[in-house]
Amino acid sequence: MPAERVAALVTTGGVDAIGENRVQEAAAKIPLVPDIPWHLVGHLQANKAGRALELFTVIQSVDSLALAQRLDRLLADSGGEAGEGSGSLALFPVLLQVNVDADPGKAGFAPGGIGRDLDALASLPHLELQGLMTVGRLVGDPEAARPTFVALRGLSEALRARSSRLGAELSMGMSDDFEVAIEEGATIVRVGRAIFGERPPG
Repeated sequence: MPAERVAALVTTGGVDAIGENRVQEAAAKIPLVPDIPWHLVGHLQANKAGRALELFTVIQSVDSLALAQRLDRLLADSGGEAGEGSGSLALFPVLLQVNVDADPGKAGFAPGGIGRDLDALASLPHLELQGLMTVGRLVGDPEAARPTFVALRGLSEALRARSSRLGAELSMGMSDDFEVAIEEGATIVRVGRAIFGERPPG
């Protein structure tokens, strides 16, 4: 959405954070809407990881051990400080994206793979593993998305029993199914379309 519409929304109050799918778009918008946390919720290419750390407060879409390690190295190289987006926190907040439904069109850890990588992820000293994120299935009936959310919550509970470094945040549910996601424990919902309407073409 255009920065002016985002800014108008922020002035109404009650908005906790703004999500953006693309690093390039955020680079243009964040300076125009600076006084609110910005979360990256779209796929992050490795070559844009440094810029993402500069811009965003939270990266919700860490979808592989390799990407987590790259972010950690970049933070180490900068002296453990992130950019202005995060407020230069020593630990940069991230969520681990899980491809719960094994959808070949979506990024993310496989549910079994994240378990194998958990110790390595938990050992990264510059990342705060706040929790898990998933992109649910596009379904006509919101109730059909419930198994995805149940599975992510169960995975979170199992992983947190193994590592105290993984937090309890669950980012799941979007405009069509966020009510069901909240019923199943979502702590973050991504509801841009419900607020703004469809994304403008172009």
